[in-house]
Amino acid sequence: MAFNKHFLLLLTMLFVIPISPYGTQKLYAQEPSQTEVDESFDPFSDYNEYEQQSEEEEDINFLRNGRYLTLAFIGGYRGFVGGGFSDAYTANLTYGMEFTYFFNMQLAGAIAYQTGDNNVNFSSYSNPTLTSVKTRYSGTTNIQHIDFHMKYYFNTDNVTKGLADLNPYGLAGVSYNIRTYSLDNILPEGDDRVFGFKTGAGIEIPLLKRKAYAGLQLVYRYVQFPDENKTDIQEGTGPSSPIKPRLNGDIYDISILLGLNF
Repeated sequence: MAFNKHFLLLLTMLFVIPISPYGTQKLYAQEPSQTEVDESFDPFSDYNEYEQQSEEEEDINFLRNGRYLTLAFIGGYRGFVGGGFSDAYTANLTYGMEFTYFFNMQLAGAIAYQTGDNNVNFSSYSNPTLTSVKTRYSGTTNIQHIDFHMKYYFNTDNVTKGLADLNPYGLAGVSYNIRTYSLDNILPEGDDRVFGFKTGAGIEIPLLKRKAYAGLQLVYRYVQFPDENKTDIQEGTGPSSPIKPRLNGDIYDISILLGLNF
């Protein structure tokens, strides 16, 4: 019986209580504490595509209060500054459309088309001193703008409640400009087609529970047509003739926008 007891004790030491190869210290498996568990490796944890809570809140705010698309009618007034445009061209009304896509609450991209006719009057002269009129030109010129621009809307959440609904913005972009003359006396045929730059600012006010909006916009256009730096024109097959006023300068638009939000 004593032999059996010693034999059982030996078996218990060999198989039940493992001995460490580096000493006589017993080894026990330690379960990770609750604070040490990394949930990022837990396949059953809730999936969240947002890295920060602020990103999720921003998207929720955009879904509730933001706009995806807008389509607006543009009606306005076109004028001219600098050079001879302000003397040769008469300011007049313009109209068009604008389509805007919103990337987020503050940044949007837009495509716009605007057109209008302006009366034009200038003269060619027979001498360099511009004292003897050779030909008087009068009629209209049609100017079309195809615009690609970005809008940045300023945050008005921190202003007074009465102004919080206003949406001021700045814009900048490029434009493709087409000018066509329709004069009593014929000049060289063909349209003038050039690229230009535009910059401006505006403000929008929501209407009909934010389903529509009204806006006011001011735009300055930097455009150089082919005859921008010329002091004379070619009339027929003879020598060129000096003109007055020169056909140079830039364009500005003051427009009212009425649009729908989608």
